[in-house]
Amino acid sequence: MAKYECEVCGWIYDPEIGDPDGGIDPGTAFEAIPDDWVCPVCGATKDMFVMVKE
Repeated sequence: MAKYECEVCGWIYDPEIGDPDGGIDPGTAFEAIPDDWVCPVCGATKDMFVMVKE
C-alpha cells in the first residue's frame, strides 16, 4: 500500500501505522479513509495529500 504526504505540513500517512488517534486502524489503505478525515498534525483535508513516490 502506498504512503501519502500532506502537502501542507509534510506529515506522512503510512497505511501500516494508520492514524489510531484519528480512528484509522493500521492496515487501512489511504483510499479507504473516510473523506471527512483530516491531517492529524495540521488539519488539512484528505484532498491535500499526494502519493509518495518510493
